[in-house]
Amino acid sequence: MDIILLKDLDHVGYKHDIVKVKDGYGRNYLIPQGIAVIANATNRSKLDGLRAEEAKKEAARLDEYKEIAAKLDGQTIKIGVKAGTSGKIFGSVNNIQLSNAIQEQLNLEVHRKKIDMEEWPKEIGTYTAQVNFHEEVKTTIDFELIKE
Repeated sequence: MDIILLKDLDHVGYKHDIVKVKDGYGRNYLIPQGIAVIANATNRSKLDGLRAEEAKKEAARLDEYKEIAAKLDGQTIKIGVKAGTSGKIFGSVNNIQLSNAIQEQLNLEVHRKKIDMEEWPKEIGTYTAQVNFHEEVKTTIDFELIKE
């Protein structure tokens, strides 16, 4: 079954994507919950309008993104982790933990999906992550893993 997602859904797709899911999952969960609609001809024609509307909203938030990017520029976020004696951490640090640390330390809301890490750190040290707010607004943020 082809559906159009109305919200971001982990492991399925992003908002306004046309994806193929199993019939039961789409019919019994996604559509009744308001997460998706059937990708028929009518809804596909409405999709262009939805994408244009979403692009306008993002363009309106462009100044806000620039302001947040300016505040993030040059900042170093410290994240406490549990680590062994060799400096290797237990588990790894991902974009969710980095997003939460930014919220706690700088009082800035950065959605986890806007943070890209080339590799997920596994040792204590200093790393860099890319924050993609918009096609025109991108910045990098340094974060340091410290032993708790």
